[in-house]
Order: sequence, then C-alpha cells, then structure tokens
Amino acid sequence: MTNRPLHAVLLPPESAGGRLLEVLAAALDGTGPAILPLDPSLPRARLDELLTAFGPASIETAQDRQRISLPDRDAAASPGVADDVAVVLPTSGSTGRPKGAELTATALLASARASLARLGADHGDRWLCVLPTHHISGLGVLVRSLVSGTTPVRPASIEMRDAWDGCGYVSLVPTQLRRLLDAGAPLAAFGAILLGGAAIPPGMLDEAAAAGGRVVTSYGMTETCGGCVYDGLPLDGVQVAAGPDHRIRISGPVLFAGYRLAPALTAAALDGGWFVTSDLGGIGADGRLTIRGRADDVINSGGEKIVAAEVEHALRGCAGVREAVVVGTPDPHWGERVTALVIPADPARPPSLRRIREHVRASLPRYAAPQALLLVAEIPMLPSGKPDRQRLRQAAQSAGSVDSPRP
Repeated sequence: MTNRPLHAVLLPPESAGGRLLEVLAAALDGTGPAILPLDPSLPRARLDELLTAFGPASIETAQDRQRISLPDRDAAASPGVADDVAVVLPTSGSTGRPKGAELTATALLASARASLARLGADHGDRWLCVLPTHHISGLGVLVRSLVSGTTPVRPASIEMRDAWDGCGYVSLVPTQLRRLLDAGAPLAAFGAILLGGAAIPPGMLDEAAAAGGRVVTSYGMTETCGGCVYDGLPLDGVQVAAGPDHRIRISGPVLFAGYRLAPALTAAALDGGWFVTSDLGGIGADGRLTIRGRADDVINSGGEKIVAAEVEHALRGCAGVREAVVVGTPDPHWGERVTALVIPADPARPPSLRRIREHVRASLPRYAAPQALLLVAEIPMLPSGKPDRQRLRQAAQSAGSVDSPRP
C-alpha cells in the first residue's frame, strides 16, 4: 500500500535540533507523514527537479507550511509511500536522474541502534551535528539522537569548541577532521569520532590518534541508512560480500526499501535481498572489508582498467602532493587518459608529471601512472563531502594540462 503522504521539508541547518527533529520523530513513530528533507539553499531549478521527480504532497519551509501544486502533474502521478517508509532521501551524486532512496523506520532505527552499540554509547549521550541533515550522514546523527533520548547540538561551525560541551560523539568527513587537526583541537573531548564519506588521506588516522582522538572509520551509503561497516567490520545484523564482479554487496535490516517511483532502478540495485553497490572491494581473511574504489570511477585506458581511488591513494604519499583526485579524460588514442588533479604542498614548488608518474609506477602497473597533470588550488566538493568528479573532468578538459604519452 502507498497511502502514506510524503512531506518535503526545506529547513535550514539550525533546525536540526528543533523542527526537523520533530518531523523526523513523527515520521519514525508513524504519527506524522514520511518526510523528504531537501537543502533549501539549492538553486530553484534543482529544487523543482527534485520536487517533480519525487512528487511530495506538501512542502514546508522555515517560513510556513503550504500545499504545493506541481505543474503538469496530477494526483495519480504523485502517489504516497508505503506505510513503513519514514524518509525519502536523494542519493548523493552530480549527474543523472535524481534517485530517492526510501528508508523505513525499521531500517533507520536498526542502523542507529547498531551504531550506538558498536561505539559503546550510553543512553543520554549527545551528538554534535555538523553534517548536512538532508544527507544520510547528518540525518543519521538525528536518528541516533532520538534513539539516545537527546537533542543534537548544531553549532554554526565545527571550530566553535564552546558548543562541544556535553557532546560525546560526532560524525565528520575527512576535510572537517583535517581542519580540527590543523587547529590543534582537543579530539579527546569526544568518546568517538565517526569518519567517512570520502577517502581518508594517509597518516590522518595516526595524527588523530596522537591528538587523543578515537576515530572509527565508517563505510556505507544512503541505501544502507548510512555507515554500516565500522573499521572494516559490518555492524551487528549486517552482511557484506564481494561478488564475482568484485562489486560490494550488502544485506541486513539497514537496507532501503527501493527508489521512489523507480521500480526499474530498484530491481537493478537489489538482488535477492542484497544491495549491489557501485563500489569495488574484497573481504580479507580477518573478515574486514577493503574498498578499492567505485566501479563507475574505473578508467579504461587502452583496454586496461584503472581504479581511480588506487591511483589517488598512491599519489597522496608522493612528495610535494597535498591532495589529489584522479579522473579519466577523453583521449583520441587510448579512449581515456589517467588525469591527476593535484593540490601541491608548496605552490612555489609543485610536483612534476614525471615525479608523480615515477611514484605511482613504484606501486602500481605502468598503465596506471597519470598521463596528464593539472595543478589546482582546491578540490570542488559535493555537499556529501566527496570530490565533484564531473566538475573536475570539465576543469581538466577546459583548462588543459601537462601531458605525457602513455608508455
């Protein structure tokens, strides 16, 4: 049955401990409609696209709550959701048709309880909420807070240490942890720091541990109600496997119910109770999951398959490289060329293409060595904390780069 109405909420970040927490609680316990949290700062065209794709029955902003009427749509084109669906969240990404993951109350609560149990958090422990609540990373903090019987603290900035008082836990992306480390923040103030959403630079975990932080790495996605693998090991009730194609598969009580109004996409993603992710990886003898990178970030150069994340990992250990993202760009001879976008550690003495190629070839096959280098001042990021690879590909193609023929 799809009788439960879907209510879009476009609320500012400061509502995390107020109105948004209130409508989320009602969505979870069934006393209110299912909710569709959206970022109110998005351009109007993008908001219209999401509202049209997901068809909520009503919309709420910080100013008021009103019924909406979407152009060229009738009531039959915007059905409700199943009775057990509590939240619909757009999946992160920069291209393609919007996908809205339908998350049930059962799945969200199972995720929160398993997370709190693994961390050793007690009832009443508070969370610092510094991630976007229209993404699963931030929304997960709100669900854990509700399960813990607390109200999350939403500071204007992660650096506002006065707001940390009374907060035992926080969820961060690597760029936020980097800022705290650079500021000499007292990481021991938290019982644990959940870290995920993007690749973790080499040495960061050791640096955080030296600063007194207990960092727990997290792997998951919107379709799994957020992180479901901590420090490489699945949360209780979650199963992880690698298929013949090396794609990571996940099953358990944290899985989404399907994609909103997209049965074909749902059928392609779910296979006999398993969610087939877009990530490549494997399970070690100790049962720990290792992530190689995203299947859709594999670069095909001259028939050779190169996992961009593996090249990025190698580059982060190269002298003169502060940060690096690797993408595939069109090449008339090889199909795609391996292109490295690098933030130099010292802009006055940037690394050369020759240096980074030699460094990568010391640990990866020759064909994985970058064929082009573009020096950049910053890496554009998606709201989820992941590099915006579409913008980076466009930048590499339009700005030109230092090129080298493939050996």
